[in-house]
Amino acid sequence: MEESQRQKKIASVLKRDLVNVLQGAATRGGMQGVIISVSQVKVTVDLSIAKVYLSIFPNKKAAELLEGIKSNAHLIKHELAQRTKHQLRRMPQLEFFIDDSLEYIDQIEQSLKGKDNPISNPDLLGKRKKS
Repeated sequence: MEESQRQKKIASVLKRDLVNVLQGAATRGGMQGVIISVSQVKVTVDLSIAKVYLSIFPNKKAAELLEGIKSNAHLIKHELAQRTKHQLRRMPQLEFFIDDSLEYIDQIEQSLKGKDNPISNPDLLGKRKKS
């Protein structure tokens, strides 16, 4: 089912403001050299839940940062609500996920260039977990 115009509009507002909130929090928290980007935001039909997909560089800190972001989701939601109070009536609940699509593409490229060709042996690439 395709997203409505309202869903797309809310997703773009959240995406723009989330980048500022998350990158600012990482910088204030002393995490220099960490880049957090919001690759995608998907809002449910009833506008109650927003699934936020994050790309974090360097990758080795991604799991640690995601846990920190999830534990502070209520503070992030509050700051977003303050920023978007003139655009949104209600702030959707935020759910955060790691966007691993770039890693997956890189893994495919490396496999195609190397000896391990996933076309000839499909067991080499792990199954991707859909969220």
